[in-house]
Amino acid sequence: MRILAIINPGAGTAATSADLKRQLEALFAAHDIETELRLVAGPALPQAAQEARDRAGRGEIDAVVAGGGDGSLSAVASALTGTDVPMGVLALGTRNHFAKDLGLPLGLEAAVAVIARAQATAIDVAEVNGRVFINNSSIGAYPFMVLDRDRRRSMHGLAKWSAMALAAIRTLWKFPRRRLAIVVEGRSMPHKTPCVFIGNNEYSLSLPDLGGRARLDCGELWLSVVRPRNRLALLWLGLCAVIGRTDLTDDLTTQCATEVEIRSRASRLPVALDGEVEIMRPPLRYRSRPKALRVFLDRGRHDVSPEQAHDEAAGS
Repeated sequence: MRILAIINPGAGTAATSADLKRQLEALFAAHDIETELRLVAGPALPQAAQEARDRAGRGEIDAVVAGGGDGSLSAVASALTGTDVPMGVLALGTRNHFAKDLGLPLGLEAAVAVIARAQATAIDVAEVNGRVFINNSSIGAYPFMVLDRDRRRSMHGLAKWSAMALAAIRTLWKFPRRRLAIVVEGRSMPHKTPCVFIGNNEYSLSLPDLGGRARLDCGELWLSVVRPRNRLALLWLGLCAVIGRTDLTDDLTTQCATEVEIRSRASRLPVALDGEVEIMRPPLRYRSRPKALRVFLDRGRHDVSPEQAHDEAAGS
């Protein structure tokens, strides 16, 4: 097998591994995989992924491996969606939601072994206005907080988590709410909300799988609208999420759908996509793209229940 591995050296765990390139080359060589390994910084990832896709289309490589956090994986997945080119995953981020939800190992040696077995499975992605995402998208408080965090880092040189903490406090103080019309199956519902969340398949609201997905192949979006009208209610909702309370019907409206349209009087909206924020023009048209991405998965792990696979990945 011939692969091109695109690694983001700025990813959470990659940044602490000075010999990461040498380690990966040795691991792939041990499995007789012909590897071209490229270290690509975040902003250059989409172009590198498109070039890799084109090379696969010309038969120069057999697969593309993405290494980094969920944002990096999303950039590569976006380029490969709708093609027959399989994608390998090296989870090098701090949270690694995509790898965990797929039941993939987080350790490098085990992850390379999964890629070497070359067992590709088709999974879903989602998109908004043509922009692909693999985990989730949101409007409201979270993109507001991310933009404020990045502004503080740029202006004051703060560490990422310090800037995020200050941004969270400012977001809670400002309590930004959006007037939106959300259209599902032809029915338009008006909302004034601090947050709308759209997942690529359904997210769990209960422990022990809180915030995880049991499946990524149901061909659906998971729409969640936060209803709190004040700061205290929003704080309470966050606490309920932490302790795993499942009775959230007074604070959260959820629904599964294949397509969702979000309308706004604003000319532009900050939209979070797999942790990155883009400015988009409404209406925002979301849709599921069932089984549009081929990913190397651990078939043996997927012989167990999805919930068990998720638990095992989290403990890797």
